[in-house]
Formats: sequence, C-alpha cells, structure tokens
Amino acid sequence: MMMKKKQWMQLAVMILICVITAMSAKAQNGPLRMGVAVDAGSTLKNPARTTLGADFRLQQSFGGGVSGILTTGYYQFFKANKYNEGFGIVPLKVGLKYFPVKNVYVAGEVGAGFGTKKGAGTSFVYSPSFGLAFGDGFDVSLKYENFTDYNGYAQQLALRFAYGFKL
Repeated sequence: MMMKKKQWMQLAVMILICVITAMSAKAQNGPLRMGVAVDAGSTLKNPARTTLGADFRLQQSFGGGVSGILTTGYYQFFKANKYNEGFGIVPLKVGLKYFPVKNVYVAGEVGAGFGTKKGAGTSFVYSPSFGLAFGDGFDVSLKYENFTDYNGYAQQLALRFAYGFKL
C-alpha cells in the first residue's frame, strides 16, 4: 500500500525526533560529528543517468564501533537523453554505521526522499554502503541507494567523498 505524502512527512519527523533524542542522550561515548560530502554516480536503470549530489551528515558514536547517523542533502539525476527529463530528490535518512576494524565501516540507512519536480511525491529510500574513514577527517565510501517509488529511475551506485569534523 502506498503511503500518502502527509504520512511520509509524519514518519520523517518521527524518525528525526528519535535520532536527535538518541544522539543527545547522556550515554554518549564520543563527540558529535558533522560530515559534508559530494556524491557522484550513475543510475542502474537503462537509460543510465549521471547523478551528482551533496549531503550533510550528523554522526554520534555509541561505543563498540557503532554510530548513529542522520543524513540530508540534495541529489540531481541528470537527463539520460532528450526524451528523459532530469529530476532532483531531497533525502532524509537515519541509520547505523559499524566499524568492524579501525577506519573501515559498513552503514545502512532508511528514510524518505522528497522529489523536487512537481508531482514527484515522496519515496521510501534505503541505502547500504561501505567505506574508509581516515584519521584526518576525510571519508570515502561506495553506496547503493534506492528511492523505491520512482520505478528504478532513482536507483544509484555512487561514490561519496566527505570531510567530517567534531561539533
């Protein structure tokens, strides 16, 4: 069953409140961090589209190599050809990041993507990734992202280049 835009907005606000509450809990094991990133990739559906985006991510360590993450930003899916228009999406995602060994992580996020084109609506999004976090704040990851309500036209495989710092 498809969720209406109002239901997606309510879900996104509830997720945001839960994450902010969890990140501000007294049992914090590390500093709150913010990351700024550029994402570049391609869609997986034919005709392929080039994608480019920017995101902001809050990250709170919970200890044991586990962190909570909250991500938002903007992704542009460029025209594939003269018959396929481009479109933009603003994601709001929450997830977990796990470091099985120092500087190497796997992450998973879920949330909502808000289409910027008239009539695009809102979509559920999920995004697994893995990457390397360097000690100087730089981070590079490979992510798969699927905005499920856009019939495969917003599935992307992208590289994320980020810089993070303590708040």
